[in-house]
Amino acid sequence: MAASTGGEFLLKPWEVHGEGREFESISNGFARAALALEQGLGGLGTPWGKDDPGAGFGTAYGEAQPELLAGLHALADKLAGIGTGLHMMADQTSGTESDVAASFSAGGTGGGPATV
Repeated sequence: MAASTGGEFLLKPWEVHGEGREFESISNGFARAALALEQGLGGLGTPWGKDDPGAGFGTAYGEAQPELLAGLHALADKLAGIGTGLHMMADQTSGTESDVAASFSAGGTGGGPATV
């Protein structure tokens, strides 16, 4: 997307698709990192002691860990959703541009030039 004169901007669908792919890549990397963290934490077992401080930490950690991991996986899903949304936006923009061009070619007035 690039700014142009007159308060308009130019939307290049191929660039938006590229950004969609970037978000998909970020999402995949984030999901892999979250899974690695989950596996690493699972491999630790319960290394804290059975004394009062260790038991207190173990209780707090045990309650927080599933929510934290679920949040990390949800964030990876949200990042993937942004990529999907960018692809949809690019496809819809291309479709609208094609429809307007076809309307002009068919002799329709189309209401004038389309500005995004």
